[in-house]
Amino acid sequence: MEEANTRQVSVEGYDTKCIFCKIVNNEMGTELLHCDEEMSCFRDIKPGAPHHYLVVPTKHVGNCKSLSKEHLPLVRRMVELGKETLQKNNVTDLSDVRFGFHWPPFCSVTHLHLHVLAPVSQMGFISRQIYRLNSYWFITADQLIELLNSKQETN
Repeated sequence: MEEANTRQVSVEGYDTKCIFCKIVNNEMGTELLHCDEEMSCFRDIKPGAPHHYLVVPTKHVGNCKSLSKEHLPLVRRMVELGKETLQKNNVTDLSDVRFGFHWPPFCSVTHLHLHVLAPVSQMGFISRQIYRLNSYWFITADQLIELLNSKQETN
């Protein structure tokens, strides 16, 4: 009986050890700003800007380094949901926002997640370093899309 309680249930697209899988499955009590079969969005627990949201695939997808060209539509939809979330939260100046991913090994959660930060002009010194453009630890959504576009199709 005790063994059954400690066994991990494997459901397709769900990693029982992943904090983001638990969040999108309402196991952590985190407020979901958006949740459907494909995407979920919630506030970052350690905000780097007044508006800091995480957009994640509802089903577990590995980090940005593991993606292939076939993931392009997913990444684009993640960016669109990020923009929609900002607009729903009265962020209208989309020129003062940052959309991006931490490049492994600089990501603390392996579940693919897009950081949506605004306004960038109000980010503190440490946040400016953590989410720094043109660094080897943070890649913008546009840079990831460009990288995926340049990859070969997988058969």
